[in-house]
Amino acid sequence: MIKLENVCKSYFLGEEEVKAVDSVSLQIKEKEFIGIQGSSGSGKSTLMYLIGLLETPTSGKIILEGKDVSKLSDDDLSKIRNRKVGFVFQSFNLINRFTVFENVLLPTKYAKSGLDFDPVKSAEELLKRFGIYDRRNFFPNKISGGQQQRVSIARALIMKPKIILADEPTGNLDSKTGDEIINILEDLNKDLGVTVIIVTHESEIAKKTKRKIYIKDGRLAEKYL
Repeated sequence: MIKLENVCKSYFLGEEEVKAVDSVSLQIKEKEFIGIQGSSGSGKSTLMYLIGLLETPTSGKIILEGKDVSKLSDDDLSKIRNRKVGFVFQSFNLINRFTVFENVLLPTKYAKSGLDFDPVKSAEELLKRFGIYDRRNFFPNKISGGQQQRVSIARALIMKPKIILADEPTGNLDSKTGDEIINILEDLNKDLGVTVIIVTHESEIAKKTKRKIYIKDGRLAEKYL
């Protein structure tokens, strides 16, 4: 489904080059449930941004469904992300001036071409699935953290993507609510066949995934250190 071939991502601090991701090659198949685990500063978030096409590599290739997308324009990458990738973040990234319902619908507003589904109906179904339909007219800062993360997941799913990338999705939640969110992501993988990639520094979260990828100092590692 998506393949990274000898991918590097570098940044410069003054004249010093820092390789956030260094010569990473990996393949992610359809319907996988994967954990990317690494400590703070290991490069795990940069790796997620590369997989999710939020970043382009300094060198190497990213192959999505057989097509090299490494050198595409920002506009072309944005179109692909909108259709194929959903994101769930630790800080939820909801817009407080929009209602829950409006937040879920946002990705459909950015679609560059016609949709083959009714976005309002899909949003309603997702909010019902996650038990927050009764909060649809609330603003995000008026609901709990667990409810906000459910809204975030519904928003990530509204365009029916093939990949969900979750960056520390339980980081701002208590352990019970965090477990519920991981269970939701696992159910999406099982029930809808969505490829789910969870980026985390927590071993207990990574253990719940079916395949674990470890990263240290920008490189893939054999185990979490």
